[in-house]
Amino acid sequence: MIEFQNLTKIYGGSTLAVDDVSFRVNEGEILGFLGPNGAGKTTTMRILTTFLPATNGTAKVAGFDVFEQPMEVKKRLGYLPENPPLYDDMTVKEYLQFAAEIKNIPAKAITGKIEKVLDRIALKTMENRMIKKLSKGFRQRVGIAQALIHDPAVLVLDEPTIGLDPAQIREVRGLIKDLANDHTVILSTHILPEVEMTCDRFIIIADGKIVAEDSMGNVRNNANQPDLISLIADGPADAIKEKLMAISGTKNIQIQPNENGVSAMEISFEPGTDTRKTVAKTIHENGWGLLEMKSKTHSLEDIFLRAISQEKEVDNA
Repeated sequence: MIEFQNLTKIYGGSTLAVDDVSFRVNEGEILGFLGPNGAGKTTTMRILTTFLPATNGTAKVAGFDVFEQPMEVKKRLGYLPENPPLYDDMTVKEYLQFAAEIKNIPAKAITGKIEKVLDRIALKTMENRMIKKLSKGFRQRVGIAQALIHDPAVLVLDEPTIGLDPAQIREVRGLIKDLANDHTVILSTHILPEVEMTCDRFIIIADGKIVAEDSMGNVRNNANQPDLISLIADGPADAIKEKLMAISGTKNIQIQPNENGVSAMEISFEPGTDTRKTVAKTIHENGWGLLEMKSKTHSLEDIFLRAISQEKEVDNA
């Protein structure tokens, strides 16, 4: 449905915003496009939605080239930018009428399209309300409604819950999941719970590069399979490390600084192995005190933080 190949965007001849990005989004999928502020998320979405040209590479929607066939792409794509393009002095219905007209919906079909989207987005009771009098949550709904008015195959939502209160966030999440029954959705955000609760798959971008991607199904399946142990023991660090490295499945041990004079370390081990019992037994048999042991799993937050920190390490190398 959507395909990026070697996409690069350079601003001002020297600022690299998107760096050789390639990925696909399948039909009917909800993709979470994650990254810290300034990572290149919004630039990538603006290229996809034909608002910005790329410096190099290609982008396609339903087989149509974003740069060579922008009007065909726009017919198939609805876009909610981070700041919805609303006109405060219009009513909701007037604004949707305007949105339908500029998207070239035939005049005889506009009324039906407006009624359909008002019902779908739960805006019927607000249709005659001035936009400037709407709450932030309802303004977001109006923004989503304009993106949907022409019934596009693809929805691109850029930070759709930013600035909302918890109740409004829950409502918008539910709306996005419902919309995914009929549309392919890209959700661009830096808020991890948005992706965890709504998406099928995620991509993490940092400094313009893709640094991680996986399905949420894999993340959930691995949630109870730790691959890292945080350990504090009362004993000499080098001796403890030597004994624990001999345990089958142990990949690496990093000694961490500890101000209390005891040994702190992080132990990583092979996927599918769980050495916690053996680690505890080894420490006990050698007369060392096990003061603390915590397991860490492949949560989305862990994956995100590791990917971002590794990218920073590469940049600083």
